Amino acid sequence: MNADNDKNDINLEGALAELEDITRKIEEGDRSLDESLALFEQGIALTRLCSSKLETARQKIEKLVEDNKTEEMDIE
Repeated sequence: MNADNDKNDINLEGALAELEDITRKIEEGDRSLDESLALFEQGIALTRLCSSKLETARQKIEKLVEDNKTEEMDIE
């Protein structure tokens, strides 16, 4: 992920794949401290992005379930 506006375009699966790649690179242990820190920062940003996307999905699901309950009550 190169720019902040790219973060908004990536989907959850893409972010998770990128996190796995970052983890692998850090675990290899052949990066300089500065490179490792930069990768870690990217990983933190991706983790926040994933958390945000999951929270948005949770809210949508809750709304759909609630809307469905309302429709079920109207039918009776």
